[in-house]
Amino acid sequence: MTRSETHGTQRVAVLADSQNLYHTARSLHERNIDYAELLDAAVDGRSLTRAIAYVIKANAPEEESFFDALVDIGFETRIKEIRTFGDGSKKADWDVGMSLDAVSLAEHIDAVALCTGDGDFTRLCRHLQHEGVRVDVIAFEESTAEDLIAAADGFIDLGSDPDRFLL
Repeated sequence: MTRSETHGTQRVAVLADSQNLYHTARSLHERNIDYAELLDAAVDGRSLTRAIAYVIKANAPEEESFFDALVDIGFETRIKEIRTFGDGSKKADWDVGMSLDAVSLAEHIDAVALCTGDGDFTRLCRHLQHEGVRVDVIAFEESTAEDLIAAADGFIDLGSDPDRFLL
């Protein structure tokens, strides 16, 4: 029996840390994420409640078409501008935003798919489980924090099937 047969009635939210996925896919495989396949694997026959992609606006030439493609696939996009500091350093991440959305959604879902390898989400994972929410992590195993993998109820390694998950 597959997971989709046993959990077909679950309501799932998919939260994708696009910055983390992009940089990992580029550095490990020199390819991009196939977000349609990512969403399909994350939902896995369950009832999709929300799919949110957290993206950084860096004024790159292709980013608007990428944001549009995410919406066409079925993701809501949360867009944050990259911040440049006086010393020239840049920062942009969605850790707090993703965490707040996950906690806010917890009472409305049975499962969440965290699409990130960032170990900062380990505590969130445990909190959601304490609230009765199943947590699946979807990322590249070789760059995902071991603590996050250990804390999750399920893990999908995007690197295990690059022909499916990468463009």
